Amino acid sequence: MAHHLEHSGYNRLTERLNRFPQGAPPSNLLAKILQMLMSDREAELVSLLPIKPFTAKQAGKAWSLSEKETKKTLDTLAGRAVLVDIIQKGETQYVLPPPMAGFFEFSLMRVREDIDQKVLSELFYHYLNVEEDFVRELFTEGETQLGRVFVQEPAVPEEQVVHVLDYERATEVIESASHIGTSLCYCRHKMQHIDNACASPLDICMTFNTSAASLIRHGHARQIDVVEGKELLQQAYESNLVQFGENVRQRVNFICNCCGCCCEAMLAAKRFANLYPVHTTNFIPEILEEECKGCGKCVNICPVEAMSLISANDPHKPKRRLARLSYERCLGCGLCVRACPEKVVTLKPREKRVITPVNNAHRTVVMAIERGKLQHLIFDNRVLWSHRALAAFFGVIFKLPLIKQVLANKQLQSRYLEAIMAKM
Repeated sequence: MAHHLEHSGYNRLTERLNRFPQGAPPSNLLAKILQMLMSDREAELVSLLPIKPFTAKQAGKAWSLSEKETKKTLDTLAGRAVLVDIIQKGETQYVLPPPMAGFFEFSLMRVREDIDQKVLSELFYHYLNVEEDFVRELFTEGETQLGRVFVQEPAVPEEQVVHVLDYERATEVIESASHIGTSLCYCRHKMQHIDNACASPLDICMTFNTSAASLIRHGHARQIDVVEGKELLQQAYESNLVQFGENVRQRVNFICNCCGCCCEAMLAAKRFANLYPVHTTNFIPEILEEECKGCGKCVNICPVEAMSLISANDPHKPKRRLARLSYERCLGCGLCVRACPEKVVTLKPREKRVITPVNNAHRTVVMAIERGKLQHLIFDNRVLWSHRALAAFFGVIFKLPLIKQVLANKQLQSRYLEAIMAKM
């Protein structure tokens, strides 16, 4: 199998995917997944596409095809959610999303007859949960991660509400979005096919803005309004689901409503807690230990096992237990606050605020710097031999410890890159 695919379009597409900060480690399982999602010819064409958004004219030049033939192929791929098409001011641009959050999820965000979703789910499960290289690379490399957790707004004490910034509110994302779509939860849909899903709601995950517009246009998402979006958010609160969304301040493209048993982000948060695989909220629970009854409801509800019960060491009540928080594992979601019947768990601001990238471009650049892939963004035209050579040359330079350290400096991330992105 590996030998057969060595020089195939799938192999070249794998190489293309790994130029993006969010890659996909080569594997026979990955090859099988790609084979289910596209033909070898399509994979060959997609492997030649730029990392940044592009037009049909630009793709046609890379493919040596007419613009008409190119657009037909691009629209076909967008129709299957392999590509995302963005229509602005009458012009269509396309972008190849990363595998996650991207075309992996899109393939299971609705019930489809054109692919065997049970087989695909089994492949995803083994690639992500058994081999583990993909999830480890996605969630643990670098300090800047794909996604962040939104605090559950009803759990924030009234005196702390002023500390919740607009971009930290899921309600604000819903209210300010140009388009809102809802689809099946990829994670629970996948687990459903392998007979391991929980009972949490399935049709509850949301996409926004340009991603939502494309998915709605091609039937991968159902368009909803702000009112229904807030109703779904309330349903997620009542179902004790965590809001995990895109790690940006502006134009958030997705918010998933995650359980601790099926969802990849929560599973990664449990497996790799010490590596901080997802960005937390700016809040942390505080437990009034002297009033805690040790009922364990906060322990049972925590999606990442950050709560535990320990002995209270009370000589008068030797069997008394109380809740204890593991600060390193906690997401700051607020589920434990809402679960506590005694109201002895409250949210307080973290001592150090979590840095959230301004937008998708800002996050991509910072992730590329941290992962030694900045050269792929600078020299994005892989059709030209000169760009391939320069990318290889700068790849060596950018991976030098001192250079990487300077580029990844937090001041550069938080001030200079923000200023550059604002001008762009």
